[in-house]
Amino acid sequence: MTSASLPPSAGTKRARRKEARPGELLEAALDLFVEKGFAATRVDEVAARAGVSKGTLFLYFPSKEELFKAVVRQNIAGRFEEWTQELETFEGSTTELLRYCYQVWWERIGSTKASGITKLMFSEAQNFPEIMQFYRQEVILPGQGLVRRIIERGIERGEFRPVSLDYIVHVVLAPMIFLMMWKHSVSVCIPEGMDLDPEKFIEAQIDNVLHGLLVRADGPAPAAPSPSSRGT
Repeated sequence: MTSASLPPSAGTKRARRKEARPGELLEAALDLFVEKGFAATRVDEVAARAGVSKGTLFLYFPSKEELFKAVVRQNIAGRFEEWTQELETFEGSTTELLRYCYQVWWERIGSTKASGITKLMFSEAQNFPEIMQFYRQEVILPGQGLVRRIIERGIERGEFRPVSLDYIVHVVLAPMIFLMMWKHSVSVCIPEGMDLDPEKFIEAQIDNVLHGLLVRADGPAPAAPSPSSRGT
């Protein structure tokens, strides 16, 4: 029976199923990459979990590397345009903006399965330099750039002290990285009852970072670092 001879309901169902396949494959791939890592995940496992054949998977993603890149773009890299737009239109103080960014990051990335991608990259990047280069270009550098713009905003508005942007970016990102590693590695080693509350941890880190950044009322702000220490 050809697709043209199928009843309308059956043809529509088949069309919907075909359109849904890329999303189902990406969801299955994310699950397996986080559970098993990049090296141990096989494309036939991804296809089986998504309910399609391996040949069907290769129609959409020609290799495991391309499948992984699509997973990263779907869950992390593809969000930077949205986050940049939010930064450009944010009307509150930079303190409020920094708090908002931490909270949104936790809701959209940190608390989800996508946060396991960071652990995967830490553990396997050395063995897959092409994947590491891709992740660096599409996740690490845009993420650092976004944080840098937030801190620059605070300095330009007189809310934050002049600081070395090259290093404060890592200070801001470090709590996020810690939480992702905790969620996917460290927490399994911690005795019951000693686990941390992510939201309380984030709040403590926001308070920590801001106390180091905010202009102090008890004395003049230190001189701005030289252009070479602030980076380009």
